[in-house]
Amino acid sequence: MISVDEHYYEQHAEEENYFISMTDMMVGLVFIFIILMMYYAMQFRQTTDQLTSADRTRSTILFQLEDYLRQKGVKVEVDTRTGVLRLPDEILFDSAQAVLKPEGVTALGHLADGLMLILPCYTAGVERDISCPPLGHKIESVFIEGHTDSDHFAGGTGLTDNWDLSVVRATNTYRQLIAMRSELESLCLSSNSGTCSPILSVSGYADKRPVASGSDEAAKRRNRRIDLRILMAAPKASETAPIEERLKSKQ
Repeated sequence: MISVDEHYYEQHAEEENYFISMTDMMVGLVFIFIILMMYYAMQFRQTTDQLTSADRTRSTILFQLEDYLRQKGVKVEVDTRTGVLRLPDEILFDSAQAVLKPEGVTALGHLADGLMLILPCYTAGVERDISCPPLGHKIESVFIEGHTDSDHFAGGTGLTDNWDLSVVRATNTYRQLIAMRSELESLCLSSNSGTCSPILSVSGYADKRPVASGSDEAAKRRNRRIDLRILMAAPKASETAPIEERLKSKQ
């Protein structure tokens, strides 16, 4: 017959064993949670590093273009934050006109040469030069963007407003670049299916994306411009897949 004391100690020992088991399980869960968090942090850091590295590559491209054009006497601006090479309107077009000035044609000739000197290192479709850096980040798109000031456009020459003016200026800029260096049309981003998508594209924004505030002439002059906006190709899906998917693939 079990005494009261023996029953008490047996019950107490069972309770201790139960709490010890629960503690071990909680410690194990916390340990697994820490491992998962460390893994997630490492993947996040790798993806962030890839994106940051792509931004650095884009800045390098922009500064190379700026340096080349300045050597040719073409004044441009670089905005590394937005990935833009900015050509002031005054060197390309007369006021309210969409036809390139002679000096604008000359400037775009230098730009076309600079693009063909630098961009093949970061695209497909055209043979890479032996001086290109090791194959890394690729360019997905280069948008030739037309921008105007906020002054009302009176129309004429088939154009009705600033939207028309900005788009036609961007289109004429594109056409002139291709006329100077037809190989620019062959610069592309290779897809997984083997097709080659051209990187050059055209867009117009009228006065909707100003870079200078105010209505004074200095602000208007800055807002009248052609921007070349470079977008880098995103990392592969496998490199940015959610942590859950990557864990599933390891099971």
